[in-house]
Amino acid sequence: MARNAARKPSGLAPPSPRVTRVVSHPVTDPLIHERTRLAIVSSLAVNECLSFTELKALLGITDGNLSIHARKLEDAGYVLCEKGFEGRTPKTTFKLADAGRKALRKYLDHMEQLIQAARK
Repeated sequence: MARNAARKPSGLAPPSPRVTRVVSHPVTDPLIHERTRLAIVSSLAVNECLSFTELKALLGITDGNLSIHARKLEDAGYVLCEKGFEGRTPKTTFKLADAGRKALRKYLDHMEQLIQAARK
């Protein structure tokens, strides 16, 4: 029992004063930080819109992989998905929503802080 009483409370200890903090927290948006979702959001940031087929070919990923990641971004309000038909062929088109553009800017600003701190 005496051993347990001497233990520090659970959780992380604060860094020592000699440790330089780069940023306040390691990842600003874990949703965008994932590699495939970052690629989707970045691709849509530089293209007005992309079809499912175009995005899949651009990123070199499978239908299922694109579907799963695009759905997560859509559920978060970062990506707009429009389903329709081109003739008799189904066509899905993606656009970056304002919330997605704002989240990407914030993420890139955070990464820029990390880059600048690491280069010092």
